[in-house]
Amino acid sequence: MNTPNSNLFKRKPIVIGAILLIGFLSIQFIRPQITNPPVTAEIEAPTEVKSILTRACYDCHSNETNLRWYDQISPVYWRVAGHVNTGRKHLNFSNWKNLAPADQKAMLWEAVNQIAAGAMPIKDYELVHPSAAISKSDLEILKKYVSSFSPKQIPGDTAKINAADKQYAHWQKTTTTLAKLPKALNGITYIPDYKNWETISTTERFDNGTMRVIFGNPIAIKAIREHHINPWPNGTTFAKVAWDQVTDKDGNIHTGAFKQVEYMIKDDKKYASTAGWGWARFKTDKLVPYGKTALFTNECVSCHKPLSNTDFVFTSPIEH
Repeated sequence: MNTPNSNLFKRKPIVIGAILLIGFLSIQFIRPQITNPPVTAEIEAPTEVKSILTRACYDCHSNETNLRWYDQISPVYWRVAGHVNTGRKHLNFSNWKNLAPADQKAMLWEAVNQIAAGAMPIKDYELVHPSAAISKSDLEILKKYVSSFSPKQIPGDTAKINAADKQYAHWQKTTTTLAKLPKALNGITYIPDYKNWETISTTERFDNGTMRVIFGNPIAIKAIREHHINPWPNGTTFAKVAWDQVTDKDGNIHTGAFKQVEYMIKDDKKYASTAGWGWARFKTDKLVPYGKTALFTNECVSCHKPLSNTDFVFTSPIEH
């Protein structure tokens, strides 16, 4: 004999299922907009390069987003819409020709660097879009293409070497006798003491012929030695210094004219709004602060965001 309670128990799964179904159907109407505006200034590249970019990057970084049927289903759609809207803001191959040539080279170098670091394509996107995966051979093709932008080095370019030496001497003098240290628009002051820090890594910008040395303050060095680098401890500070590459008459490559110094300062409370890091950049030997407003840090965070799984740090330190 069925009691009222037993009937209720039997109906309970049906009621729960109906509620879940209604909820699932309802969220299909909550849809961030994804549109495909006209393509006005698309990138032009060799066929093999364009093929890789189209397959692996265009869904999120162009106005030619191809939504599969499973992309259309919420909540998956919400995640895809976030990828597309964020991706287009940072890099849009459909508006490529609107960028200055130097910015085009920098964007491509950054893209290839993020691919090499394993940050792009974003893993959860690649998981459901396996065609976006980039193989080792694909990466080599992209690297070769970006390397073709590198300025041609002239061995023993005396004028370039002398100019670099003169600028370096001037820079050394002015940065040690500054009456007032320059300050970035977000309040971070130039740190001259980085020249006394230890080197933790080096990188090369093969797109523009520059080389960089990354220095770490004592807190960073201690963290490396203790394998405490993900996350990095508060107080960690990096200084990435860039110079032109100069090739001497023997074919040896060394630093030329000073280009800029960039800082990353870890403080997850003070800089909570910028991924836990303070950012600053000072350009040329005059140490001109980068940016037009304090919002320049949005560029820094956007560039480093794909590396959130390594505490937003691109270059792995050399073991000390």
